[in-house]
Amino acid sequence: MARTVDPEKHLARRLVIIDAALSCFAAHGYAGTSTAAICRQAGIGSGTFFHYFPTKQQVLLAILDLGTAETAEWFAGQDAAASPRSVVDAYVRHAVEEFADPRIAGFVRAVGAVMGEPEIEAALALDARTLQEGLEPWVARAQEAGEVRTDLSPRDLTAWLLLVLDGFLGRLATDPDFSTSGQGAVLEDVVARLLAHPVVEQDGRPA
Repeated sequence: MARTVDPEKHLARRLVIIDAALSCFAAHGYAGTSTAAICRQAGIGSGTFFHYFPTKQQVLLAILDLGTAETAEWFAGQDAAASPRSVVDAYVRHAVEEFADPRIAGFVRAVGAVMGEPEIEAALALDARTLQEGLEPWVARAQEAGEVRTDLSPRDLTAWLLLVLDGFLGRLATDPDFSTSGQGAVLEDVVARLLAHPVVEQDGRPA
């Protein structure tokens, strides 16, 4: 008789492996992380690891896929009746909270080392598209409500907003003296300034 699988236990064990791999990639990079190291971090045997993930790259992809799914769930869970600007601001705060994970900088570096791999590039492209498609409708609604600047299209304003967030994340990955605790409030201020209506002088030129 085939052994039954408890879906909750299966998912819980998978998440334990993913979390352990995230810690290992962050601390040692992609090349410096072995499946044996992930197993030690997770407290499992190699047989258990390979039952869930056939390769080290597959567990890295699982981390990226999980992040993409969580982004989609975050936007899906927002109140349709909420102020659109409040949702945009809430997402920025949510991003800052995620960036505060001490492992994030190392993980970004680990992903950067394998960005040429087609599967990794596809996963990153899907993540970027999911974020753009989740945020852009709220930016558009905020423009319609007069809550943010309207001199850029919703797509372009969203792209600039994501560029600021990506730049902040890139700085975290490359500058050990740059931290979310020290610069997170500045990031939120920069975003607020980006979204604000441009100040125009009487002659019509930007101030």
